[in-house]
Amino acid sequence: MSPVGRPRAFDLEAVLEAAMLLFWEQGYEATSLAQLREATGLSSASLYGAFGSKDGLFERAVQHYISGPGSITDVAADEALSPREAIARLLHGSIDMQTDPSHPRGCLIALSGTLGAPDSGEAARKVVAARRAVDRARIRECVVRGIASGDLAEDTDVDGTTSMIHGFLLGISTQVCDGVPAHDLHTAADTLLATWGEGAAHAG
Repeated sequence: MSPVGRPRAFDLEAVLEAAMLLFWEQGYEATSLAQLREATGLSSASLYGAFGSKDGLFERAVQHYISGPGSITDVAADEALSPREAIARLLHGSIDMQTDPSHPRGCLIALSGTLGAPDSGEAARKVVAARRAVDRARIRECVVRGIASGDLAEDTDVDGTTSMIHGFLLGISTQVCDGVPAHDLHTAADTLLATWGEGAAHAG
C-alpha cells in the first residue's frame, strides 16, 4: 500500500503519451488542466504531485516527443553521414513524420509553445525554443562540414544557409496544417538540397 500522501501509481509512459498528443493537437495555451486530467486519467493531486504544474507536465511531454516522433531531427547530428545526406534525411524524414496520419499533423516543437500571453506560457516557450536551438546548431554544424568537405562553396554564408534550412524545417508544420501535400514538400526539400550539388532525389 502506498504511503499516506503519495499519489497513486500510474503508467508514466501512457500519461506522457496522452499529454504529448493533446499538447501537439492543441498547443500549450489552448490545453486546459481539465483536458489534461481527462486525457491522462490523473486527478489534480496526482498531476501536481508527479509534475508540479502544467508547465512541468508540458516539459516532460516535450521530452517524450523528442525521444519519440521528434527524434527524427537527431539525424542532423550523425557525423557518419555526409553533411548533405544528414540534411536530406532531416528534411525528408521530418516531412514524413509530420504528415503521418497516426498522430497530430505538424511538429510539436514548432507549433505547441511558440505563442502565448506574456504573463503565461513563458516556461513552455523556453522549452521548445531550447530544442529549436539544438536543431539549429546541428544544422549549422552540417553547413560547416559541407564547406570543409567541398560540398558547399568556401564563401557560403554559414549563418544565412543555416537559417534557410532551419526556416524550411520549421515552415513544414504550417504548410502541413494548411493541407500542402507531402509530395510537394518533398519536391521543395529537393529544390533546397540542390544548393549542395547533385544528389539523389527523395525515393518516396
